[in-house]
Amino acid sequence: MQPLALSLTATGMEDAQDRARTVEAAQQGDRAAFERLLRQHERLVLATAVRLLGNLEDGQDAAQEVFLRLYRNLAKVEAAGNLAGWLYRVTANVCHDHRRKRPRTADMEEAGQVAAGSADPQQEAAEAERRRVLELSLRMLPEKERAALVLRDLEGLSTAEVAQALGSSEATVRSQISKARVKVKNFVEQYFRRRS
Repeated sequence: MQPLALSLTATGMEDAQDRARTVEAAQQGDRAAFERLLRQHERLVLATAVRLLGNLEDGQDAAQEVFLRLYRNLAKVEAAGNLAGWLYRVTANVCHDHRRKRPRTADMEEAGQVAAGSADPQQEAAEAERRRVLELSLRMLPEKERAALVLRDLEGLSTAEVAQALGSSEATVRSQISKARVKVKNFVEQYFRRRS
């Protein structure tokens, strides 16, 4: 019987080899292989896009654009490379482009409505309200800070992976995350202070 660590490593290597074979097959025009890639990564891309953009509809539009770019650039993607990292980077870029096109005033108006106390704590669960306030606080962050925080704290990437995905240095990412955490904390505290 082989040790657990060895069997996990072998399984991880087999998974990596399987992913590489799927990418290679998709690059050679195998539509089923490309669809497997979509299914394997659609949740990662959509969840990241929704967190970066703040709503499902925009997130779905961004995810569609990400997979269109994957299809167009499949020949450039290394079969043995880090496809998930490439997808995070492209998702962050697509969301950046989308937010540039969208006026920021919509976020500001919604923030004013929430801060004015539109939610009734007796009718809504406290957890749902906290989640909504957290999502709104993310939308209020500058784009680079939001992307760094979402990828690090919500998606669970390492600082090095976030830096690679965003094309920044690790020191810059750590600074952006630190600033974003302070701003989110202050926003949430202010919101609940106004509510009490």
